[in-house]
Amino acid sequence: MATAAMNPAMSLADAQPVPYWLDDPDKPRARPALVGDEHCDLLVVGGGYSGLWTALLAKERDPARDVVLVEGKEAGWAASGRNGGFCAASLTHGFANGLARWPDELAKLELLGHRNLDEIESAVARHSIDCAFERTGEIDLATDPHQVAELRESAEKAAELGIDLSYLDRDQVRAEVDSPTFRAGVWNRTGVAMLNPARLAWGLKRACLDLGVRIYEHSPAGELTARGGGMSVTTPYGRVLARRVALGTNAFPSLVRRVRPYIVPVYDYALMTEPLSDEQLASIGWKNRQGLADSANHFHYFRLTADNRILWGGYDVIYHFGGRIAEDYHQRPETYLKLAGHFFRCFPQLEGLRFSHTWGGAIDTCSRFSPFFGTAHGGRVAYALGYTGLGVGATRFGADVMLDLLSGERTERTESEMVRSKPLPFPPEPVRWAGIGITQWSLARADAGGGRRNLWLRTMDRIGLGFDS
Repeated sequence: MATAAMNPAMSLADAQPVPYWLDDPDKPRARPALVGDEHCDLLVVGGGYSGLWTALLAKERDPARDVVLVEGKEAGWAASGRNGGFCAASLTHGFANGLARWPDELAKLELLGHRNLDEIESAVARHSIDCAFERTGEIDLATDPHQVAELRESAEKAAELGIDLSYLDRDQVRAEVDSPTFRAGVWNRTGVAMLNPARLAWGLKRACLDLGVRIYEHSPAGELTARGGGMSVTTPYGRVLARRVALGTNAFPSLVRRVRPYIVPVYDYALMTEPLSDEQLASIGWKNRQGLADSANHFHYFRLTADNRILWGGYDVIYHFGGRIAEDYHQRPETYLKLAGHFFRCFPQLEGLRFSHTWGGAIDTCSRFSPFFGTAHGGRVAYALGYTGLGVGATRFGADVMLDLLSGERTERTESEMVRSKPLPFPPEPVRWAGIGITQWSLARADAGGGRRNLWLRTMDRIGLGFDS
């Protein structure tokens, strides 16, 4: 019979088509839907990380503040419960992107990001959130020759700014995790933690409830309108009247319509293996349990879980015409087959290992690949969007920014150029769909051609409008 390595489809035969993190017997019960009118000081729309952190921080800043949160389905069901569990200090979607866009304030942004990650770690401990938090760091990997020099240069530039990224040569990186495809690496030792993303969301939900936040699930927000000195937001069975509103709607259409052109939802996919035996784990090393990601435009990210499974995700990024978001897109067998083949190419010593879960979900991406912020309705509404797959950590920073903006405070956060500026909006359809398709094709060509960027990609780089994997 064909083995998993010879025929990757065999490794997928028993995989359950559900997100591994959400397939958990300890998943909390949903809160009742909102019925009738509610009144509050602050309404938070969205029960993912953005909304949950905003509600929690609002109560910690002012315990007397009356806070309501509405969620269309259940807390953590979307990107916050489906991601890889990489909780990064970076607010700029990595050092290289930050250096290209905000070179003069990158050192400050890195400091703010590390402080934010420290505060996440403290909150996890303070609220007794059982989310398998491990501050193991992450290694960015070179799997092609041209990436070796790029990683070495990145570590050198980081050192000039006082940022400690450790360059690892081929032998050093393979001593950490053994794959014949690894040529070099850069280890960010303290700037990334691994965690269980769904359990983080559920723990934040419980912490919010403990502090008096009123949470209504299965209550999708509808119309946002000004009413008197505050705002009104409708739900199917009720309405919330609030002095201020914070929007944490991620990839879903913003209630502030003028913000919508800045975001495109793209679909990302992941596999989870069955638990590795002691012998299988010993064959690849990985004693320090770092998160890993290769350096291609279409990259893979992978990490160990608490029970020694391997999450393997990334590579394909799928955009649907018109920015459509649908349950039908949560499974994509052609991507899973491709990912399984890549997995066994990376770890041939794990031949015969099988996958237990397959899933996908939408990511909110913007043209600068890192979050942007703003207000509407005369400062009564704030939003934070565009995390582009790196929101596990940065959403807490975004929550602080939204609360600063709603209070009118001038802070170290709100004074930064990153927070004050906006990305370029995406063009309307069908230009958007065609442009994304050409960009994805060009990125694949660059990966296959030693990293050489064609005229299209160079033009996108010059105008600051592109599409990242």
